[in-house]
Amino acid sequence: MKLARGAVRRTPGSKSIVSRADAMALMIISAVAAVATTAMTVSGIAAYFTGPVTLTLPLTTTRPAPTDLHLGAQAHFTSVETAIPALPTGEAALLAWSGALNQLSALAVMALLFLLAFRLRGENLFTAGSASVVGSCGAVLALAGSAGQVLDQVARGRLAEAIRVNARAAGESVTFMGSLNFAPVVAGFVLILVAGVFQFGGRLQKDTEGLV
Repeated sequence: MKLARGAVRRTPGSKSIVSRADAMALMIISAVAAVATTAMTVSGIAAYFTGPVTLTLPLTTTRPAPTDLHLGAQAHFTSVETAIPALPTGEAALLAWSGALNQLSALAVMALLFLLAFRLRGENLFTAGSASVVGSCGAVLALAGSAGQVLDQVARGRLAEAIRVNARAAGESVTFMGSLNFAPVVAGFVLILVAGVFQFGGRLQKDTEGLV
């Protein structure tokens, strides 16, 4: 008797860590979350072009600092929440692209969860297709998540200058101001490594076909 390609061999009496019902529930949750977050992203992107927007903008460290702090503490303001009636077209486009790329990275994660749940439900995990999807999701997460952050920070920095909350001094040039979260890059590379594990597991599974 041969195992189906990619199928997981189970010993008699063994129990699955993830049951078929659990896998189905995870598939449904992933699909619902993908639809809901996409709708929210589209609504947010539309707001950048149509109506008043409230954004947290970065401040330079040269802004006045809080006074009357206790315990000898020193502090400075790093951001300000601003309500802007209408965004300039360029900055609105940057924020829209940022939102789209961030949503793309979120969809990559949800698609990965859906795939793994689907494969676990069918007990058919280690396939060439699974390895390709895991690696692709990792690459999308790393690239789209990082690019989205950069565009967002550039747009917010330009808006802070446009409303004069961060006025440049004479001869001063600022190319980028903000902070980046490297979690998408790290998670993306981890998924690419996991894809390699899937590929190796698929080769081992192929080598054992016909032995049972």
